[in-house]
Amino acid sequence: MTGKMNKILVSECLYGGRIVRYDGGMKEETHPEFLKWKGEGRLVPICPEVFGGLPTPRPDAQRSGDRIVNRAGQDVTEEFTKGAEEALRLAREEDVAFCIMKQSSPSCGSREIYDGTFTDTVISGQGLAVEMLRDAGFKVFAEEDMEEAIDWLAQIEGD
Repeated sequence: MTGKMNKILVSECLYGGRIVRYDGGMKEETHPEFLKWKGEGRLVPICPEVFGGLPTPRPDAQRSGDRIVNRAGQDVTEEFTKGAEEALRLAREEDVAFCIMKQSSPSCGSREIYDGTFTDTVISGQGLAVEMLRDAGFKVFAEEDMEEAIDWLAQIEGD
């Protein structure tokens, strides 16, 4: 590879190495190409929720329209907004080529999110950080879209 190495913004729970998920669990991505990119130093991890000031673990939260509320009924929109703004700042600062974000998350969901009723109902939608990233022109994939992300990177690098 010649020239600049394209970087990729990723949900930190997919990146691994630090517990950031609301439930204190792990969701590390194990796709061989993702691990190769990690080894190359391409991946830029961020957890918008932690960057927004929320602790780990924390009550799960869901997006309903423009608001994000946790299971305890607390409005955490401000923290999610702050974290989404930080994700966008980091994506710009690192000049990332695209993003791979955790599906179904109220921050990082790219195709679907929970509907805000805490009944395990999934709807079409996107998390707040993904919305801000896309509005700024960044391409966003879910972890289930690894093959598309691989093809996208090959296309932009001319491979």
